[in-house]
Order: sequence, then structure tokens, then C-alpha cells
Amino acid sequence: MMKPPKPFNSVVASVQPLEASTFGRFENTLPSKEVLELWSNADAVCFDVDSTVCVDEGIDELAEFCGAGKAVAEWTARAMGGSVPFEEALAARLSLFKPSLFQVKDFLEKRPPRISPGIDELVKKLKANNANVYLISGGFRQMINPVASILGIPPENIFANQLLFKSSGEFLGFDANEPTSRSGGKATAVQQIRKAYGYKSLVMIGDGATDLEARKPGGADLFICYGGVQIREAVAAKADWLVLNFKDLINSLN
Repeated sequence: MMKPPKPFNSVVASVQPLEASTFGRFENTLPSKEVLELWSNADAVCFDVDSTVCVDEGIDELAEFCGAGKAVAEWTARAMGGSVPFEEALAARLSLFKPSLFQVKDFLEKRPPRISPGIDELVKKLKANNANVYLISGGFRQMINPVASILGIPPENIFANQLLFKSSGEFLGFDANEPTSRSGGKATAVQQIRKAYGYKSLVMIGDGATDLEARKPGGADLFICYGGVQIREAVAAKADWLVLNFKDLINSLN
């Protein structure tokens, strides 16, 4: 197992707004009264990390750092669109570049997370409203722990995958026992959280098909699609609420 990375400052990224014509195609950009009520009274909010809390897809960034960016990004697009089982896409992407422990440590030191505009303020607002915040990701704990630290989210509120290494530091694989390592994993994680703590109103926020899956009986009551980085149309169309800016969510809590 690797030691936690040294503390560093995050980079707050600027997200280019999507064209109005793209956003205007959707009918769920204005929340209903019921959606607003569920959101305002949420006692637990679960965030996807890649392309939501952070503007990057972590595995794509790590692959690019290791020299296999294009091939891995193509797989990511297929996985996030829901056309390939997640576990298949995860294994395929990692097999293309097999990151070593040294490469991961080097990446973490040289590439601080780029958090989405407004996410830190939103998390603070949710905490002030006594909502518990979770990070649920198909990415890797090694890369998500620094993000959680920046946002003040405790390690026990992270559900993510774990890269495994040999004692020599050579890539070994990933922990297949993590619920988020397979299709339907985020839904399973949300159901586990709800069952463990008995939350009355739980919201899932993300951009991908695996985030949408979390909205099911026993899981999330509400799925908010964050389209501030990119919009996956098949996912955005099925969301209870589509937002382009976290400010919309912050303002609705006032």
C-alpha cells in the first residue's frame, strides 16, 4: 500500500460554459417543486468525482501522464456512456498502461487535483445544513484522498477503487472487492450508505451512466446531473435536474 501524498494546494479550474443551444435541448433544467424540496432537505449527498467534483477524468489524466492518454480516453468515453460494463472498461484501461507505484506517486506530486468551480462552497453549505457528504467514484482512492482532504470529507465517506501493487512497486491490478469496481457499483454503495445510516433523503450528483444508476429503490431519491464539464446526453435527459453550475445548487439552499 502506498503512503498518503504530501499536502498540496488544489487548482480551481475554470469551466467553459456550454452553448445555450446545447443546454436548451433539455426540459429538466428548471427543477420542480418536489425536486427542490428533496434537495433542500437532503441529509446525505453523494458526489461523483471525475468530471463532477473535479474537472478531469482521473484515470485519463494518469494514463496521459504515463503515455497512454488517447487510447484510455476512448475507453473512458465508452464506459461513461454506459455501452460497456464498467469492470470490463476499468480492466481494459489499466492494462493499456499498467501504472507503477512510482508513477502514481509522481503523478500526485506533479498534478494536483483541479476542482470544479463552486464545489468547495457547495460542500461547506451542505455541511452547514447538517447534510453528510460522500464521494462515490469509479476512480482510485490514491487519487481521491487528496480531493477529500481539500474538501474536508473524511476517508470513511469515500467509496472508490484501490490500485494494487507488488512489493517492488510494479502494477498488480485493482481490488475487485470494492463495489465501485463493477457495473451497478455506485448504486450498491449508495444503498449500503442508506441502509447503514437510515437517511431520509439522499441525493446523487454526477455526470455519467453509473451515477444515474444510483437512483433506484433503496438508493438515491434524486439524481442531479452536473453538466459543467461535459454533458452525456443520454444521462442528462433522464436526470431529475440538470445543472451547469454548482452555484445553482448553492443558491437553492439559501
